[in-house]
Amino acid sequence: MNLIEEFNEYRSQMNEKILAEDNKVIKRIFNLDTNAFAEGSVDVQTKEMIGLACSMVLRCDDCVRYHLGKCHEVGMKKEQVFEVFSIATLIGGTIVIPHLRRAAEYWENLENQ
Repeated sequence: MNLIEEFNEYRSQMNEKILAEDNKVIKRIFNLDTNAFAEGSVDVQTKEMIGLACSMVLRCDDCVRYHLGKCHEVGMKKEQVFEVFSIATLIGGTIVIPHLRRAAEYWENLENQ
């Protein structure tokens, strides 16, 4: 199983288990997240770029992978993704560099799938 399949399978499996607990607060948070990234006054591609940059600055590799997958789905080009990487690294500082490395590797996997 490759890096992308492994991440997506684990994420889906755990989300199912979490949502099966029927906790109203958790379900509302998941719903809010889904709705926040839906098409609106700001287009989905821009929202995913924002999500990617914020995830890198907050140093959440799972979030970075998720948003990279979405960026790939909505047709972003490598040059666009690397511009987001550059902004996130500028804002987050050098502590973001290890996450940048893993993000670049994951994007490369997305491009090669």
